[in-house]
Amino acid sequence: MEHMDQTWQVTAAIIVFLFTYSIIITEKMNRAVIALLGAVVMLILHIVPVEIAFTKHVEWNTIFLLIGMMILVNIANKSGIFQYVAVKAAQQAQGRPIRILIIMSSLTALGSAFLDNVTTVLLMVPITFSITRILQINPVPYLIAEIISANIGGTATMIGDPPNIMIGSANKHLTFNMFLQYLAPVTIVIMVVVLLVLVLIYRKQLQVGEKQKEALMELSAKDYITDKRLVMKSITVLVMTITGFALHSVIHIEPSVIALAGAAILLCTQSEREIEEAFSHVEWVTIFFFIGLFILVGGLVEVGIIEQLARLTLDVTKGDMLNTTMFVLWVSGIASATIDNIPFVATMIPLIQDVGVQMGVTDPNETNVLWWALALGACLGGNGTVLGASANVIVSGMAKRENKGFSYWEFLKIGAPITLLSLLIATVYLFLLVG
Repeated sequence: MEHMDQTWQVTAAIIVFLFTYSIIITEKMNRAVIALLGAVVMLILHIVPVEIAFTKHVEWNTIFLLIGMMILVNIANKSGIFQYVAVKAAQQAQGRPIRILIIMSSLTALGSAFLDNVTTVLLMVPITFSITRILQINPVPYLIAEIISANIGGTATMIGDPPNIMIGSANKHLTFNMFLQYLAPVTIVIMVVVLLVLVLIYRKQLQVGEKQKEALMELSAKDYITDKRLVMKSITVLVMTITGFALHSVIHIEPSVIALAGAAILLCTQSEREIEEAFSHVEWVTIFFFIGLFILVGGLVEVGIIEQLARLTLDVTKGDMLNTTMFVLWVSGIASATIDNIPFVATMIPLIQDVGVQMGVTDPNETNVLWWALALGACLGGNGTVLGASANVIVSGMAKRENKGFSYWEFLKIGAPITLLSLLIATVYLFLLVG
C-alpha cells in the first residue's frame, strides 16, 4: 500500500512539474501565477509538506537578497548615479555599440565573480537601459549578453554563484584560493570565446547612426545627477553592502542579511512617500515566480526523482574517474539548464562524497576534479534557458517591466548553443586535469 502511495506521488509530481513547466515555456500565462499554481497543487496533494516547503525548499536567502538589492538599486537609481555611469561608459567606448557590449559584458562577468551574479545584474541592468535609450537601440542583445556573462563570471570563484558556495561549504578542504586556481583560468577562456560569438551574432543588429553617436558624445554626464546628497548616501551604502558580500566568509553574515541591512539603512533616509514608492518597485512577479519554482522543484526532490537521476549518473560511469568527471559535468549542465541548479547541487553533493568512498579514496583531494566538474556544469548550464539561473529570471523580469522583454525561445536560441560551447571547453579542460 505504501509503495502504491509512493508511486502515485512520483507520477503526480512529474505530471504537475512538466505541465507547469510547459505552460511557463509557452508564455500564455503570467509565469509567476502558473508557478504558484503548480506549487499549490504540490502542497494540496501533500507531495511536499507545507512546513518542509517553506523551511527546506524555498531559498529564503535568495529571496531576501533579491528584495534587499531591488530596494537598494531602486533608491540609488533615483539619484541619477547609474545614468551618470552609463554615459561615462558609453563615451569611453565612443558610442560604438559592439565596444559597449564588450565593456558591459566584461564588467558583468568581473562583478559576478566577486559579488554574486544576482546582485551584479541588478546593478548593471539600469545602466544598460540608460545607454540603449541614449543610442536608441534595442537593449535585448545587451541584456542577454549580460545574463550569459554573469553566469560565466560567477563560475570563477567560491562566492560568485550559489552552487559554488554550497560546494565550498560542504568541502572544508576546498579553499577560496583553490576555486580561483582551478576555475578562474578556464572561466576566462570561456568568457573570451563567448564574447567573440556574441559579437558575431549581434554585429548586424548593433548599428548606430553618426547622429546618435554625436548626441551621446555631446552629453554631459553630470547633468544626469538629480540629487547629489542621495548619490553620496547611495554610493556609501552600496560600497558598504558590496564590502559585506566580499567579506561574507570572514564576518559570517549571510548575503541576504547584508542586502537587507543596506536597504534598511537607505530607506531610513527616505520620506514616507518615497519608502512606499521603493517597495512598489520591487519585482514582486519575479519574487513569487521564484517561490513557486522552489516549491515545484522541491516536489521532485521530495519524491526522490532528483536523487534517482543523480544516482543513475554515478552508476553509469562504473567508478572510472574520467568517465565520472565527464558525466557529472554534462548531466549537471543539462539539468541546470532545465531546473534550478540549487536543489540539484544539494542532491549531488552527498552522492559525489559517496563515490569517493566507493572508489576507496582516502585523500579528499583525489576527488577534487569531480567538484570542479559539478561547479562548471551547474554554473555554465544556467545559460541554457531563461529559467536556468536566478540572474536570467531577474533580468527577464526587469526587461518586461521596461516593455523590452524577450521570450523563452529568443533566449534559448542564443543561450543553448553558448552553453554547449562552454561545456565543450570545460570538457577539454577537465580532460587535461584528470590526465
